[in-house]
This record gives sequence, structure tokens and C-alpha cells, in this order.
Amino acid sequence: MTALHPVALVGAGPGDPELLTLRALKRIEAADVVLADDLIDPRVLALVRGRLLRVGKRGGCISTDQQFIHALMVREAQAGHRVVRLKGGDPFVFGRGGEEVDALRAAGLDVEVVSGLTSGIAGPAGVGIPVTDRRHSAGVVLVTGHPGEGCREPDWAALARTGLTLVIYMGVARCAELQAQLLAGGLRADTPAAVVSAAHTARQRHAITTLADLPACIAREGLTSPALLVVGEVVRQAARDATALREVLRA
Repeated sequence: MTALHPVALVGAGPGDPELLTLRALKRIEAADVVLADDLIDPRVLALVRGRLLRVGKRGGCISTDQQFIHALMVREAQAGHRVVRLKGGDPFVFGRGGEEVDALRAAGLDVEVVSGLTSGIAGPAGVGIPVTDRRHSAGVVLVTGHPGEGCREPDWAALARTGLTLVIYMGVARCAELQAQLLAGGLRADTPAAVVSAAHTARQRHAITTLADLPACIAREGLTSPALLVVGEVVRQAARDATALREVLRA
């Protein structure tokens, strides 16, 4: 019996194909079948040479059932195909990669995880925000604003007291609620905040504001998901960069 190929869970990064790892590119190009999430940039999908199966998963939208995705990966791998499960960002950062690894191993299949650049790091960096900076923050917390079923709600008041940079995935729809909890937890109303929408894609937009103005800013600027919220003193770095750019243009 021919040995089965390991299933590769591949992180596609935040959008721009130039941010793919070399290993990710090799796995994508060599795949017989690619099961791609909904948010994968079209420029990355253009690299696929095998069959492309879209198995979209987006909050608030019609999504492919997770158990169906598991079964499809197992079926294709057991047929002897080289299977890539292509996921935005990193498979193990809010990507349900752990669930998929468990399902594949339960079916007796080997799994390779190919890390990708998560938008929680690359998105802020793309607009001049370092998520850590020893002058402002000793660390960063990557947290979801939309905990899944069976996942405990983060303790936002406790996070507010850490003094760390908060990078909030999937938080736009609940922004006002999260803002209120962070303020109640002790964060100052004038804490710098940013929104980065569709990072590293042709649709990228961002805004720099304060925690007090964050929900109004999102509405005013028409910023939509997929988007990150960044809260913390490090956001001042982007504001400084913007000021310096304006001074250069005036000169």
C-alpha cells in the first residue's frame, strides 16, 4: 500500500503573497488539492496549481461546516492526494488549526503545520505600529473579540490593567461593548487606538484615534471586517510617522 502524504496546514499570511514563507509557497505549488479559507487573497490563490476547493468560514456569513471540512481533508488525503489546508495568517492563531490537527490525527493521518505571519503582527506593522516597544509596552496580547462556542469571554478589565498592547481580532462588531469594558477596567479614555482593515490587501485602510473615539471612528470611516483593533501606547508610533510624513510633504 502506498504511504499517504501528510496533510499540510499552511498559513497564507495576512494577504500579500510576498509575505508567504518559502515553505508555504512550496507546499501550495506542490498540492494536488487546496482547501482555502474565504479570506485568502486572490493573489495567493493564483499560485495554486492543483484543484482549488473554497471552504469559507467567516463570522456573520454563510460558512462551510467545520466537520465537513474535516471529512473532506481526510477523504482527499486517504485518496493519496497531496492536501493543503490553506488558512489566512497562521493556522494556530485563531485559525481552528488545533481542531483540524486533532481530526486528521484521529483518522490516522500525519500532519505538517506551516506557520504563517499573523495579521495581529503584520497588520499593525504595515501602518507603522510596533506591537512591542520597550519605551511603551513590555508585551502584546493577541485576543479575540468574538470567543467561539465553549470558549470563555476574556477578562477585559484584567487585560486593561496589564499595560500591554492589546491586538483584538474580530472585534469590530462588538467595539462599543469592548471599549466600555476596557474603560471600566481602568484604561484612560485618551489611550491611543487604531483600526486596521483588510491588512496587506488592495483594500487596506486604517485609522488612528483614541479609545474614547474608537466606535465612532469605525462608523465615521466606514471601516469593516476583517479588521484588527490595536489599543495601547505603541499606536503613538504610527501617529508620529504620519506627522513626520506630513512635514516632509509640506517641505
